[in-house]
Amino acid sequence: MTRAAPSVAVIGGSGFYTFLDDVEDVRVETPYGEPSAPIAIGDLDGRSVAFLPRHGKRHEFPPHRINYRANLWALRSVGVRRVLAPCAVGSLTPDLGPGDLVAPDQLVDRTTSRVQTFMDDGPAHVGFADPYCPDLRAALVGTGEAVDGGTMVVIEGPRFSTRAESQWYAAQGWSLVNMTGHPEAVLARELALCYAAAALVTDRDEGIDAGESVDQHEVFEVFAANTERLRSLLRDVITGLADEPGCSCRQALEGVDLPFELP
Repeated sequence: MTRAAPSVAVIGGSGFYTFLDDVEDVRVETPYGEPSAPIAIGDLDGRSVAFLPRHGKRHEFPPHRINYRANLWALRSVGVRRVLAPCAVGSLTPDLGPGDLVAPDQLVDRTTSRVQTFMDDGPAHVGFADPYCPDLRAALVGTGEAVDGGTMVVIEGPRFSTRAESQWYAAQGWSLVNMTGHPEAVLARELALCYAAAALVTDRDEGIDAGESVDQHEVFEVFAANTERLRSLLRDVITGLADEPGCSCRQALEGVDLPFELP
């Protein structure tokens, strides 16, 4: 069966390795190597939707080894123009606890070794003052499930933060900590894609609660307990999207002399 090109994609996080049933797996070659997995394309209420597990189908790629450039390039290559990106986050504020869902509006990069741009030649600078698509954020918040706004600091990983680091992040007024949100968001902007994170709180980060600390088992357990809830929310968001976005994300590259040809 020939499916329509998907205009919307979901990039699944830890424990979120499938999204729709009856999918067609599409292998995409990119100038940056292979994406984390073949892109699964299926139908949702008449809309063609793509899905890509960020860490691979068996979680074989840790945060610092994900081929973010190949992932975003591959999605745009098959027709995707809007990306919803669920991810696991730690809370840096007592107002947010395990199970809470947040649509962050700001991002801070604290990674150290990741290739974070397609702009490898010449003067090509893309605006990134507001990292997330306002339309997609509004759709997430409009479900009544997601907290509106918050700053997500992205760390290199794969280790969790020290207490001193967490306390420092919290002192800056940042509310969430994560390991995969950068460079994913900026690469989406460089391809003129709408992009928004759906951040699921799995723990209170180190040093936020006295004597507490986070471990992998806790993070994976909470995310797994909320995966079906995330799937349901994302289905509602996708089916409610207008055919054409009203945001300016697709104009992000106007006036920029790209050193590559958009797929």
